[in-house]
Amino acid sequence: MEGNHFQRQAAYTRKTLFDQGYLDEQFIQLEDLQDDANPNFVEEVVKLFYTDSARLIRNIDLALADNSSHFDFEKLDDIMHQFKGSSSSIGAKKIKKECTQFQEYCNAGNLEGCTRTFQQVKQEHATLKRKLESYFQLTRQAR
Repeated sequence: MEGNHFQRQAAYTRKTLFDQGYLDEQFIQLEDLQDDANPNFVEEVVKLFYTDSARLIRNIDLALADNSSHFDFEKLDDIMHQFKGSSSSIGAKKIKKECTQFQEYCNAGNLEGCTRTFQQVKQEHATLKRKLESYFQLTRQAR
């Protein structure tokens, strides 16, 4: 009985993540790869994403904190390109959108735009992490 409750809650949480635009069809493709032999596949892939993206965020933070008179927008764009690719691989739709905006500011040489958008990237990153942690906890409880 309690398992059914958690299953319904997990299903609702998952639906909300899609309805609110946090996830896209790539997440569904990851779920399709999950099976009885590897029941935590999606969660493991997402954990790898958050480990790798934390490194990329640090690298961007360091690059933006460089107080020299010349910012290396090409380097920032390269790092963000990696971040955007990782985000796309798990279906992190809102993060990917903010990454694209950041890259547009890099291409325009707009440091203020990069800095402002990077705060949005980090916010969306943290928000999705919290939401996915809750979702994965519910799916574990539903088993």
